[in-house]
Amino acid sequence: MDKLIIRGGKKLSGTVHVNGSKNAVLPIMAACILANGPSTISNVPDLADVKTMVSLLEKFGVTVAYAKEKTLTIDPRGIKKHIAHYDLVRRMRASICVLGPLLGRFGKAKVSMPGGCVIGPRPIDLHLKGIKALGASVKIEHGYVIAEARQLKGTNIYLGGRFGSSVLATGNIMMAAVKAKGITIIENAACEPEVVDLARFLCKMGAKIEGAGSHVISVTGVKELHGTEHAVIRDRIEAGTYLVAGAITNSDIVVDGVQQEYMRAVIEKLKETGVKVSLRGEKARVKGTKRLKPIEIVTLPYPGFPTDMQAQFMALMTLIPGISIVTEKVYTERFMHVPELMRMAADISLEGSTAIVKGVKNLSGAPVMASDLRASAALVLAGLAANGTTEVNRIYHLDRGYEKMDEKLRALGADIERVKA
Repeated sequence: MDKLIIRGGKKLSGTVHVNGSKNAVLPIMAACILANGPSTISNVPDLADVKTMVSLLEKFGVTVAYAKEKTLTIDPRGIKKHIAHYDLVRRMRASICVLGPLLGRFGKAKVSMPGGCVIGPRPIDLHLKGIKALGASVKIEHGYVIAEARQLKGTNIYLGGRFGSSVLATGNIMMAAVKAKGITIIENAACEPEVVDLARFLCKMGAKIEGAGSHVISVTGVKELHGTEHAVIRDRIEAGTYLVAGAITNSDIVVDGVQQEYMRAVIEKLKETGVKVSLRGEKARVKGTKRLKPIEIVTLPYPGFPTDMQAQFMALMTLIPGISIVTEKVYTERFMHVPELMRMAADISLEGSTAIVKGVKNLSGAPVMASDLRASAALVLAGLAANGTTEVNRIYHLDRGYEKMDEKLRALGADIERVKA
């Protein structure tokens, strides 16, 4: 198991490049199951979660190979199995997105209940509600979701839940519905760019989908889907994390791969702190300032402020004079990073789903423990700005969603190294 050693206080400079989106590529890889031939996916990030999905697809009998760097060819013609076993699914929550494609291809699926980060309750009730509405029988037995349907049938599905819309559930229902008989209307669908990218990919395969990016998606079932080619969108969370890296270290860096239309909430909140962000095409230049201003953040489904950027912004808030406030409305228990930041001398108090952050003059390097993917990133950012040495343990979480983050930061001038724990 690896850990990161960060000696803070270094200014960053240069350009950092953003990879393809983790949250977009995983369901797109799963969607390849539905085709009658191979698909080629480019701009694929080199991540632990991608490798887990590759292993999962190969267990089904799908052939997966790198055509060239960051380009996967996925051929489902040899697929024989419809069972996603616990040993792989437990590693990441996104494994549940094979449920819809398996059901669409075989009329049956057996998928282990998913694992992943521990950031509070993330039930799969909306996934099950959607496939039941399409006519599948569903039962949970020995830790597995078992779904069967002779013929999926189009219907109206309302995907409202306790935590609002669901990106993975919207994707799963879209993938199941593309081969259902008739028209499926998904109401209260997630609007995230990753849903739009999946719909775009499915349409290239021959699916008929309208309304992706809105709260109402219409899917007209087709008999057959074919292989295609597709380039995955950029990772808006990775881009946002590096923008915050420039801000928290009071540096001047360029983040290359910022798709502005997907990142307005993050960019505007960063500007509210007093940080300068200038945009030109897909390049964003961030210039830090010592005169940071406190802000208030409320996480919401897209196009609101993303919950996946909450921890990184909280790291920045710890150094902003005055009081900043974070209210988490997506995953109300997503504050596992708070006690670790407090180990670094941050002043944070929790009141239910709200964190009150009083800015301190300096953070102090300390040994800290990563609890989930975005908490890992927040601790790395805090370490970059802290006095002394920070040791970030359990960085396997980080490797699930950030490709070679330590190498990218070192190229910008950070004093950071990966060592064996």
